[in-house]
Amino acid sequence: MDQSIKEQGKTMAIISYITVIGLLIAYFSTRGDKENEFVSFHIGQSLRVFILGIIISVSMGIIISVTGLSILKFLSYAPLVFMVLGVMNANSLKDEKLPIIGNIG
Repeated sequence: MDQSIKEQGKTMAIISYITVIGLLIAYFSTRGDKENEFVSFHIGQSLRVFILGIIISVSMGIIISVTGLSILKFLSYAPLVFMVLGVMNANSLKDEKLPIIGNIG
C-alpha cells in the first residue's frame, strides 16, 4: 500500500479505535470517493475489538451472576489492550492484524 495513502488516513484510522462513536465517524467519513484501504482495514480491526468487548461483557455478566465468582474479571481489560495495540499500529502506519482476533471473519 502506498505510504501517502496511509498518511492521509492515519487520523481516521486512529479515531476508529476510540469508542463506537469514533468507529462510526471513521466509517461514514471514508465512504464513497474518500475510501481509503488503510482506514478500511483499521475500521475492520476496530469492529472486531468492539464485538469482543460485547462478548466478554455479556459472558462475564452471566458467569458472575450464575457462580458469584469474578475470578476471570481481568479478561474485561482485553478490549482495551487490543484498542491500544490498534492505535499504535495505526499511528505507525502499519496494517498488521491484531493478535488472536485479527483473523476472525
